[in-house]
Amino acid sequence: MATVTTPSFDSVNVGDKIGPTTFNVQRTNLIMYCGASGDFNVIHWNERIATAVGLPNVIAHGMFTMAEAARVLTDFAGDPSRVIDYGVRFTKPVPVADDDKGTDIEVTGTIAEKRDDGTIVVDLNAVANGVDVLGKARGIIRLGD
Repeated sequence: MATVTTPSFDSVNVGDKIGPTTFNVQRTNLIMYCGASGDFNVIHWNERIATAVGLPNVIAHGMFTMAEAARVLTDFAGDPSRVIDYGVRFTKPVPVADDDKGTDIEVTGTIAEKRDDGTIVVDLNAVANGVDVLGKARGIIRLGD
């Protein structure tokens, strides 16, 4: 098993970049997420209905997109328990075509603040198809000494 090194509070600075990390999303991922989450809303797997209600295609679950973006925080922290707060606003859907390519979500982070309590604030930016898909995406991480 690989050893993961958690960055120390002193080793990071405001303005430091994390990523970018690209997550590929295919229809199969959405079907698996339907089962895992219990959210079988047809807009996440049926293109005919999704387009009939005005969507560009089947769309990824917002919580799926949010979870993919959170992986940037947990990977950086080295231990998911170090992420002590996380929130986003959903700004645009992530359409996922029915092909072998799917859709890429590219996530980057920027250290926005170092707090006196030993935590850092990381602002995230998530882009799919050239469009920002999350707004006010922010996590708070407690790093090691």
